[in-house]
Amino acid sequence: MRFSVLTLFPDQVRNFLSESITGRAIKQGLIELDTVNIRDFADNDYGKIDDTLYGGMTGLLIQCEPVFRSWESVGKPYTIYVSPKGSVLDQKKVVELSKKDHICILCGHYEGVDDRVLREIVDEEISIGDYVLTGGEIAAVTIVDSVSRMIPGVLPSEDAYTNESHMAGTLEAPQYTKPPVWHDMEVPEVLKSGHMANIEEYYRIASLVETWTKRPDMLQKLSISPEDWEKMLAFKKSL
Repeated sequence: MRFSVLTLFPDQVRNFLSESITGRAIKQGLIELDTVNIRDFADNDYGKIDDTLYGGMTGLLIQCEPVFRSWESVGKPYTIYVSPKGSVLDQKKVVELSKKDHICILCGHYEGVDDRVLREIVDEEISIGDYVLTGGEIAAVTIVDSVSRMIPGVLPSEDAYTNESHMAGTLEAPQYTKPPVWHDMEVPEVLKSGHMANIEEYYRIASLVETWTKRPDMLQKLSISPEDWEKMLAFKKSL
């Protein structure tokens, strides 16, 4: 899969994604990353790509033509503008984006980007939360990182992401490692039993309880049986 990021700060994007799992995926050729400096497409000799806003508003706005030219240079693929106006990124959208062959992500800066070029090239706007950042680079690497994890071979196995938070509409159950007792807190006995059916059922109910406790809004999208509600209540009482 290919990602093209249009940005004023290509090193910020590439330096983050060159580490850890995404870095290995790039080296192995599982994903391809282009970081395109919009300034390279300025129509002047000093890389100026912004100007003042019409209407007397304060700040500077990125102009249409440098953005359009940088977008053309990567082949006019499916294009996302990272913006606080966009729909909030969730796992469903991540899975959907992972099916595409080539995604271009446009990062705004200053007061953003001239709306005319957005209307010309952008397929959808995406936000990573209801707050404002100084630029779109952090949002762009968030999208690349989350989508990359869905690409076959990037993670060691499908189980590495299918059992995680949000994949099934619930949060991941609490997990434990050695030692079996730490600060008088013990690992649940069922997890040490070796009985896989019981362990799987424990994790299923624990996941529902974790969601109920920390993100009750997510439960509204699920169909939970009366039997599971009884198990969840019993589980919660046992904590």
